[in-house]
Amino acid sequence: MTRWLWPRGLRARLVVAFVLVTVLGAAAAAWSSAGSASAALVASTQQRLTETIAGQIGAITPQLVYPPDQGALERLRAAVGADTLVTYRNLRSAEGPDTALVTDALRTAVRTRHRLVTERIIAGGKPWLLVGMPITLTAPNGARTPSGIEVYAVRDLSNIERRIDGLARTAAGTAALALPPAVLLALIAAGGVLRPVRELRDTARRLAAGDLDARSPPQGADELAELTVTINEMAESVQASMAAMRRMQADARRFAADVSHELRTPLSTLTAVVEVLATTTDGMEADARESAQMAITETHRLVRLVEDLMEVSRFDAGTARLRVEEVDAARAVRDCLRARGRLDRVEVVAPDGILLRVDPRRLDVIVANLAENALRHGAPPVRVRVSASREQVLIEVTDGGPGLPEQVLPQVFERFYKADAARTRTPGNGLGLAIARENARLHGGDLTAGNADGGGARFVLRLPRNPEDR
Repeated sequence: MTRWLWPRGLRARLVVAFVLVTVLGAAAAAWSSAGSASAALVASTQQRLTETIAGQIGAITPQLVYPPDQGALERLRAAVGADTLVTYRNLRSAEGPDTALVTDALRTAVRTRHRLVTERIIAGGKPWLLVGMPITLTAPNGARTPSGIEVYAVRDLSNIERRIDGLARTAAGTAALALPPAVLLALIAAGGVLRPVRELRDTARRLAAGDLDARSPPQGADELAELTVTINEMAESVQASMAAMRRMQADARRFAADVSHELRTPLSTLTAVVEVLATTTDGMEADARESAQMAITETHRLVRLVEDLMEVSRFDAGTARLRVEEVDAARAVRDCLRARGRLDRVEVVAPDGILLRVDPRRLDVIVANLAENALRHGAPPVRVRVSASREQVLIEVTDGGPGLPEQVLPQVFERFYKADAARTRTPGNGLGLAIARENARLHGGDLTAGNADGGGARFVLRLPRNPEDR
């Protein structure tokens, strides 16, 4: 519960902490002053009352006759005032009901100590001061002996208590008066502390948004200034690293594009040669024919790799463009599979009449890559299911294989990624799924990978029905 009551914002916490410290300090000082004043007031009142009573007793004592009679006790009681009890052995003189408050402990202390004794008590919800004093006889030689006369006076301290309560209220008022200036000072202090923090926050947001030139000027020589300098140094390091990384990426893309472009001409020649070679393999010896077939296969593989690299370089350079036409989704899927001789191995579940505007060549590349991936790495049955809503068309490709391992899913669309290192010489080059997803996103759609409920890999292509409206 305390965690929810405590403010979460740094400004609110600073203000609350500052106000609490200020108000508590003012309250402690006020209460301490009130306590000291109360103690001094009680002590001075007690001293004044005891001195008054002692003076009254001292004034009447020389007039007394020893041993005293009842009349002497009455005169002594009258001299001291109301609420007074005077005793001598079995004689006593009392006036006022409050004399009953005199305690046995006070009487015992007066008789044993032979001096003035005071005691404060609470009776009937009111504070009282009890004063007990023995009367002693002084001999000509100065010797003092107890006379046996004891005087007890009871005095009401309610007036003193009211004055103490007034001091307490004054202390509380002083603490309350400290609250508004404490809040004001707390707001000013919090603003001064949080201003550089807000500047650092704004700088961090600009850095996170990609503005690597964002900096915060350090102010002062405190810890916040040191933090500002550290963040600026970090930003400069990140900026330098990002610039170097961009240069490396640009060089790598330029290299791939240049190499792919330079390879096209010799590969075209080599392709023509191997096509001629393919027509003459029937008359070759078995070993020569096998070598020729391997050369033909690897040449075709190299051609596909170069074509894929050039396609990737166009995506990286942002030069890939759509040539949109209206096509029937089901017919486009069947034509793609038929052209590659896969229609008999792939089950197509697609109603006719689902029209969408796409680049037919790029849709063909996506479907071909997904189908080849399912046939190569999955298991029958391989299905392509087409469905549509008002806004988009879904093309789902599933297989009956073991599915994609959890550790593979985050990397399945990465370039040149192959889940099984043992398949490095398979016909695929690790670019097919990456190119398929780039083509999907070029249309304003997306391509996702996962596993079907019954097992097997599941790829879902989502395309808007009209990419120009995205």
